[in-house]
Amino acid sequence: MFKKLLATRFKLLAIVYIFIIAVSFLTRLTLFINSFDQLDGNIFQFLGIFLIGLFNDTLMSTFFLIPFVLYLWLVPNRIYTKKWHRFFLYGLVLLTITLLIFNAVSEWFFWDEFSTRYNFIAVDYLIYTTEVVGNIWQSYPIVKLLIGIFILSIFALLLTKKYIKAPITNPLTFKWRTLIALPLLLLPVLVFLFGSNKAKQFSRNQYASELAGNGMYDFGAAFFNNQLDYDKFYKTEAVADIFNTVKKDFAGAEFQSDSIASITRTITYPGPQKNYNLVLISVESLSGEFLTRFGNTQHITPHLDSLANQGLFFSNLFATGTRTVRGLEALSLSLPPTPGQSEVKRPNNEGRFSLGNVLKSKGYTTQYLYGGYGYFDNMNYFFSNNGYEVIDRSAITDEKDIHYENIWGVADEDLFTLAIKTFDANYKLDKPFFSQVMTTSNHRPFTYPEGRIDIPSHTNRAGAVKYTDYAIGKFINDCKDKPWFNNTIFVIVADHCASSAGKTELPIKNYRIPMIIYAPSIVKPGNFNGLTSQIDVVPTLLGMLNVSYTSKFFGFDIFNTPASQRRAFISTYQNLGYLKDNKLIILSPQQKVEAFAVDSTSFATTLLKSAPVLEKEAIAYYQSASYLLRHRLYQFKK
Repeated sequence: MFKKLLATRFKLLAIVYIFIIAVSFLTRLTLFINSFDQLDGNIFQFLGIFLIGLFNDTLMSTFFLIPFVLYLWLVPNRIYTKKWHRFFLYGLVLLTITLLIFNAVSEWFFWDEFSTRYNFIAVDYLIYTTEVVGNIWQSYPIVKLLIGIFILSIFALLLTKKYIKAPITNPLTFKWRTLIALPLLLLPVLVFLFGSNKAKQFSRNQYASELAGNGMYDFGAAFFNNQLDYDKFYKTEAVADIFNTVKKDFAGAEFQSDSIASITRTITYPGPQKNYNLVLISVESLSGEFLTRFGNTQHITPHLDSLANQGLFFSNLFATGTRTVRGLEALSLSLPPTPGQSEVKRPNNEGRFSLGNVLKSKGYTTQYLYGGYGYFDNMNYFFSNNGYEVIDRSAITDEKDIHYENIWGVADEDLFTLAIKTFDANYKLDKPFFSQVMTTSNHRPFTYPEGRIDIPSHTNRAGAVKYTDYAIGKFINDCKDKPWFNNTIFVIVADHCASSAGKTELPIKNYRIPMIIYAPSIVKPGNFNGLTSQIDVVPTLLGMLNVSYTSKFFGFDIFNTPASQRRAFISTYQNLGYLKDNKLIILSPQQKVEAFAVDSTSFATTLLKSAPVLEKEAIAYYQSASYLLRHRLYQFKK
C-alpha cells in the first residue's frame, strides 16, 4: 500500500518532509557543535537531543505540509499531469526550501544572541517590525545572506527536481485523494490541540533541552502561551494563606485594610521629607560581568568603576528578568515578575501603584526619558498612564543635537544632552524632580559615534558597553556644574543582564546586575553586599528621600530590612525563581515546584528534595502579585 502511495502525487509530501527533517537536522547539528562545550558529554544526552529533536521536527512538519496536502488533494488529475504544471510545482517547492533555509540562518543568529530557540522574545519582536527589521539590517550583511540563501535553495531544488517531475503511475480519484488528505489534515489539528514542546525539557542542562527543540514549533508555542494565567498553570494555595505569608515579611507594618487580599500598609519615616532630586538611569543590558568590581579584566567600564568607588555600590543585586520591559516593571512598580508578558505591555495597565505616582503625589515633577520612540514595547502608554511625563526621541527637534542614531534611538550622549536640558527646565519650576532615563546604545548593532572610545563602532558588545560607560561618565561630569547637582541623587542600574543563557533553567549568576547610588553631597561611598532584588530599588530610594507614604509595593527598603528577610526574584516568561537563604525555588507551569541549594560563591545549584517553607513563600509572592493585578487591586489612589 505504501509503495502504491509513493507512486501517486502524494510522493511530493515525502520529498518535502525529508527536506524539512534534513534542514532541521543540519540546523540542530550546527548549533550542537557550536554549544558542545556547554553540554555534559553524556551519550544519552546526545541521543536525547537528536531523537527528541526528530520528534519535534515531525510535529512542526505537520503544519508546514498543510498547503501541500490541500494542493495535492484539490488539483484535478488533468491539470496535475500537464507538463507546464511542473513549473508551478518547482516554484512551490523552491519557496518552501527558501523559507526553510532562511529560517535555519535566522535560528543561527537568534541562538548566537540568546543561546535559545525562538521564544517569547521572537514573538515580541514580531510586533515591532520597524525596529526589528532595522536592527537586523544594521547588524548583519542581509543582501549577501539573501543571495546566498537563494543560491543554496536553487541548488537544493536541482537535486530534488527529478523526483518532483517524476511521472505519476497511479493517478487517484478525488474520493481516494480525500481519504488520504483528511487524515493528513487532521494531524496538525491534533498537534495543535494536544501537542506540546515540553518534550524537549528532558535534561537539566538547558542547552541540551533547547537543542532538542524546533525553532518554528517553539515559536508557535511561545506565541500561544505569551500570556499565562498563574492560577491555571502554577501551584497555588488558599488566597488567605498566601497574603498572610507575604504580610509576615512586613512584620510590624501598619496594614490599612482588614481585607484578606491586601498588603496595603503605612510606611513612616521620622522627620521631614528630603526633597532631593532623583535621576534613575536604567542602562540597557549592563551585566555585572562587565565591571571590574565583578572581575572583568577588559577595562571597558572605567567611568562606572570610578563612580562605584565614589558612590554606594550594590554587589549582590539581581534583575527580575531578561527583557527591558521586565526591568522597567521592577523599577516602576516594585512587583515580582508574574508569568507571561511584563505588566508594561499588558492591556488595562493604567493607574498602577508606581514610583511615579507616589512621587508625583509628594510634589515631584516625574518623567520618563527614552532615546528612541516610546511606542516600542508600549513604553509611552504605560508610563504616561502611570504617573510619568514621557519624553522620547520626538522631543529632539534640532538635528545638531544628534551626533548619531540607529534604529533603536539616538546615541546615549545625545539622550543625556536631552536629559540635562530637561533637568534645567525642571529646576526653574522650583520643585524637586524625579526622572528615569532609559539608554539604548548597548544593544545590537552596537553602533555609536566614532572617536569617543578606542573600539570602533559596530565591532562588538564590548565596544557598546565602553561607549555607554563613556556617555554616562560625560553626563555626570556635565552635571557637576549645574545648580541642581548637589541636591540630586543619581542611581545607575541595569535593566537586565546582557545574556541569561546557562546550563540551568535560571542561571543565577547571569541575573546579577550592578547598581551605583552616586551623590557626593548626600551619600557616603561604600559597598552593600546584602541580597537585593531589583524590586527593592523603589522602596529603598523612597526611604533615602525619607518619604512617608501608603505602600502596596512588594519590595523592601533594603537598608531597613534584616538580612534574614532579604530575597530576590528572577524569571523567564515561564519559570519563576525565588532566591533566599542560599536556596532557589523555581515555579513552572503544570504546577511544578523545584528546590535547589545555591553555592554562595559560584551560584552553582544542586537539586534538593524539598524546601517547604521557601516553596510556600515563593508561591505566596507570585500568586498574590498575580491576584492583585488580575483583580485591579494594585491601583494608585491619592
